[in-house]
Amino acid sequence: MPTMMPKVIAAVLMAVVLSLSAPPAYSVDSATANDTARFLAGMQPAPTSPLSGLTSDSLWQQHARRFDALFGREESTKLSRIRAFSQQRLTEKHDTMLYMFGGPDFLYATTFFPNASTYVLAGLEQIGDVPPLTSLSHGTVDQTLQGLEGSLGTILNFSFFITKKMKTELYNGPVTGTLPILYVFLARTGKTIHEVSFVGLDQAGNFVSPGGRSASRGVKIVFSDGFGAKKTLYYFSTNLADDSIGQTGFLQFCASLGPADSFIKSASYLLQTGRFNKLRNFLLDRSATILQDDTGIPIAYFDPKMWRFRAFGHYSGPLNISGATYQARMGELFRNAIPIDFGVGYRWRINESNLVLAQRVAYGSNNSALAPPLPSDQYAHKKIERPHNKVGLQQQPSKKPVENEPRIEQRGVLGCGIPGIFSFCSNSETKATQ
Repeated sequence: MPTMMPKVIAAVLMAVVLSLSAPPAYSVDSATANDTARFLAGMQPAPTSPLSGLTSDSLWQQHARRFDALFGREESTKLSRIRAFSQQRLTEKHDTMLYMFGGPDFLYATTFFPNASTYVLAGLEQIGDVPPLTSLSHGTVDQTLQGLEGSLGTILNFSFFITKKMKTELYNGPVTGTLPILYVFLARTGKTIHEVSFVGLDQAGNFVSPGGRSASRGVKIVFSDGFGAKKTLYYFSTNLADDSIGQTGFLQFCASLGPADSFIKSASYLLQTGRFNKLRNFLLDRSATILQDDTGIPIAYFDPKMWRFRAFGHYSGPLNISGATYQARMGELFRNAIPIDFGVGYRWRINESNLVLAQRVAYGSNNSALAPPLPSDQYAHKKIERPHNKVGLQQQPSKKPVENEPRIEQRGVLGCGIPGIFSFCSNSETKATQ
């Protein structure tokens, strides 16, 4: 009998391993992208979908209840109020919506700008993949659902992603990257996915053939609001810093889409560092509307003859992040700000958030010629004052600026992160995590 024990134990262990690795016995057929998105979002797929059998699993049902609660709370406390704000305040609408540094945040893109027909999101986060879920083991599917809950926790609680947490939760396993997050947001905002394809751009901003060499890689998702007209969502994993963006073809592609409504939120103050000048100038040149919080383009870069402003919420200065400084012009703009009843951005609490709506009133000038130089600009010729700043203290410039001269208060150069929260730069210290 003792001699039989090792063989029995080995057989039991082998059976356990096989049960964990074996795919579920429901169906090996591939589900549609729309059904896959609904399943990942904790929503019932079509009754005929091969994924419908998986919804009887107790862990999926628990996942569905958690997402119902999270998105239900988000709807009542933020999303419904943002839609009301959009309908009342964002009256000038355009077909194209650009969201730089937003990563896969389609949730806020479509809530603020529901009428766009083309959405372009960009970040450093990898696109990833969503293989047929019916080919995965029960354990892998459960792990994927738990990873989604962890990755989406911060944006549903605070309105922004924590990139480090998202990488930890969704870069281990076959279902990876931003694509599953886009799926969840599309499903939970009532969209129907019709087509998903991976795309690439050459340096001129043209699409390359499948398998061809590309300067930028992205994903294209064709969707609709129920039975409405088809729309397109692009997400590009690309470096937006000055030393890379000129070789990616990304800005050329965006330019081909025409005048856009641009959105900047929780952008790590990157457009204030002097390392994203090309992107800043592009947005000023090509945007018809820019909606941003205080992490976006400093007000001093806008030509007052070309733009009109409306301030919403409360501006108390930036977070204590190297490179971010108090903007005196923002302080002046917010003296007569219109209150908002929702929180958004890093200062996500109600009555602490801020938004600036910049609407173009004139065309024909090039903002790149108007932009003042920052210390890291190639042709910087004037020293920029760097006042000490603490969050919440409204500082005034120590020296009165020259009349009609744009001015930026700048403190240092953006560091590469706050441990455990933000991760701004790559190893080259030029690739900012969006």
